[in-house]
Amino acid sequence: MQTHILGYPRIGSERELKKASERYWSGKISRDELIEVGKKIRLENWTLQKNAGMDFVATNDFSFYDHVLDLSLTLGAVPKRYNEILRHFNNSLIDIYFAMARGYQKEGYDITAMEMTKWFDTNYHYIVPEFYKNQEFSFLSKKITEEFIEAKNAGFKAKPVIIGPVSYLLLGKEKDENFDKLNLLPKLLKIYFEIFTELRDNGAEWIQLDEPFLALDLNKKAENLYVKTYAKIKETFPELKFLVATYFEGLKDQVSLAAQLPVDALHIDLVRDPNQLDSVLSSFPPKSFLSLGVVDGRNIWKNDFSKSLKIIKKAKEKLGKDRIFISSSCSLLHSPCDLDLETKEETLSAEIKDWLAFAKQKLREICTLRELSEEKPREEFLQLYCDNQKSIDNRKNSGLIHKNPVKKRIESTDDTFARRKSKFAIRKKIQQDTLKLPLFPTTTIGSFPQTKEVRSWRARLKKQELTQAEYDRLIKKEIEETVRKQENLGIDVLVHGEFERNDMVEYFGEQLDGFAFTQNGWVQSYGSRCVKPPIIYGDVSRPHPMTVFWSTYAQSLTSKWVKGMLTGPVTILQWSFVRDDQPRSLTCKQIALAIRDEVTDLEKAGIKIIQIDEPAIREGLPLRKKNWEFYLQWTVNCFLISSCGVKDSTQIHTHMCYSEFNDIIQSIALMDADVITIECSRSQMELLNAFSDFKYPNDIGPGVYDIHSPRVPSKEEILDLLDKAKKVIPPAQLWVNPDCGLKTRNWEETEAALQRMVDAAKEARNAS
Repeated sequence: MQTHILGYPRIGSERELKKASERYWSGKISRDELIEVGKKIRLENWTLQKNAGMDFVATNDFSFYDHVLDLSLTLGAVPKRYNEILRHFNNSLIDIYFAMARGYQKEGYDITAMEMTKWFDTNYHYIVPEFYKNQEFSFLSKKITEEFIEAKNAGFKAKPVIIGPVSYLLLGKEKDENFDKLNLLPKLLKIYFEIFTELRDNGAEWIQLDEPFLALDLNKKAENLYVKTYAKIKETFPELKFLVATYFEGLKDQVSLAAQLPVDALHIDLVRDPNQLDSVLSSFPPKSFLSLGVVDGRNIWKNDFSKSLKIIKKAKEKLGKDRIFISSSCSLLHSPCDLDLETKEETLSAEIKDWLAFAKQKLREICTLRELSEEKPREEFLQLYCDNQKSIDNRKNSGLIHKNPVKKRIESTDDTFARRKSKFAIRKKIQQDTLKLPLFPTTTIGSFPQTKEVRSWRARLKKQELTQAEYDRLIKKEIEETVRKQENLGIDVLVHGEFERNDMVEYFGEQLDGFAFTQNGWVQSYGSRCVKPPIIYGDVSRPHPMTVFWSTYAQSLTSKWVKGMLTGPVTILQWSFVRDDQPRSLTCKQIALAIRDEVTDLEKAGIKIIQIDEPAIREGLPLRKKNWEFYLQWTVNCFLISSCGVKDSTQIHTHMCYSEFNDIIQSIALMDADVITIECSRSQMELLNAFSDFKYPNDIGPGVYDIHSPRVPSKEEILDLLDKAKKVIPPAQLWVNPDCGLKTRNWEETEAALQRMVDAAKEARNAS
């Protein structure tokens, strides 16, 4: 048996990549210094894998921003609008790469970023490839080969990781009408073959091709292309060994297709779907290798060796030990780097820490499982097995997990918890009489720039360098200044800015029972954006109000309405590491009741507009359509539980971003939020078509500028997007707002962009 992983976190255990990238973007370090940070992280990652006992180290899993964007650059799939700045950058590929990801607005250039969306059902965002009818590809970047050679020269046995050609096309979006992106496959394969040739000539033995779409619903054309593509690959490169990796779902009806591909190894995700093993084994071809994804790449719970060993034993009995790889279920990109960095028991108790494994520890789990699968495991590994089973049992029986009052409240919840008192049409009239907002009301999504100074206050409070009273005074001052800025800009519905919050999920988790936290449990969300997901280990409840103090303080400063800002139950669930000992739907319902308590307390405190953000509902949609109905049923119900305890006069907002809404628009309507704000600018309002076709009845705020790019849009650009919106949505239903929160931006660009947004809204208002 051999061991490998599908990929490793690239941010660095101390978020070195984030810090270096942001310093490079701000001109504080050179390109060479940034590249050196990347080399250092790669070397550390490969060393960790080798020292843990891995037979292969993964290469090309490192990225300065996004691995899909890396491949687009490698394949020369650079949209034409970047050609001019490519010359401006003197053909510096890393600078054109960052411009594709973030846009570019300097030195007279004003070029929009590429679209960004969620990577399957994760909270990771990828840059969407753009495809055109007569598109040509070229071998533009040699990153894949260069990193393989780098690892090989450093003494590592390397396995390059590349997104497979069919999945790459399926990840992208057609930008011309009346053509199918899959028709580009012959041209695309020519460049893949150039890559394979270089890897072969430089000594590569195995190449991992990620084809996650094999585990999704496929049409006949895609199925046929998989067969033809891999037959052509094997025919052209018989001396290379290809491992096709599937993950995030079971193969199900695609078992026969995947198992019969003419490749040397197939990887399956046995964490997401352990039941697929029998059907895969029954149709597995002779001589091929099977890679068993038994260690969870997406969650942080310690592997139960007894369960994994049963899976390995079954595969071993059918195939023999020499045809088996033991691996992570998917890339460890979605796991924090190193549990050893969690040194403070007041942050993460020793009892809970004993239940966990981060990426570094998962490497050891994979290699330990290989050793335990031998006929006569060594004593040291038998002891590791005993220690593992003790941890598993301790977690099952811990008094930290189960709380009877929470369970009783769940049992007492009935259908009335999930219904507003009146229909939307009635509520809208009541709310308009109360709020008296103009046509095209302007607002923001919630957060305002968290400067280095603001972040330092939170750090100083934790270190007890500031008292709570001193900290509160600083936050109050920041809130007041932000309220005044919004008033001066002319924004209609204000927010308090969320300066007291570290993260939109972590902040709430810190105040809810049943959550634990880490010091360094960072994972990449997109680019340099890292999040530190809470750990939901037990029953969830709200011991005290969480946001009422700051929301009511902000409202006391102004005669304009200030929104109460909350994160919704589904997003808290999706963006946490969730307990795996009960259904996710039950955990979500517990969170929903806690948020409901906060909503009703905000209303009692005089807050008339309350936003419950749910950007993760679409992200969590099962990858197979037959599983959608049940998921949408319980997620919509949880949102309704959280939001329906208020009077008709209280306006409920929600926010969603970086998702395709067409397939779930009916469920979004069933959420019955008075106002939904959505990301729309990168897609040039394309996402709004779903709401138009469905004739969405409630109010909508399509984002009119992209906050994930530093560029400031012109008023004319915003007006153009508003005009597009007005063509599909009645003006009486439209709000005007940015795509998302402004936390990661700076004040200069934020104020400039918001002023143009307000001016555009006023102009649209006057013209109506």
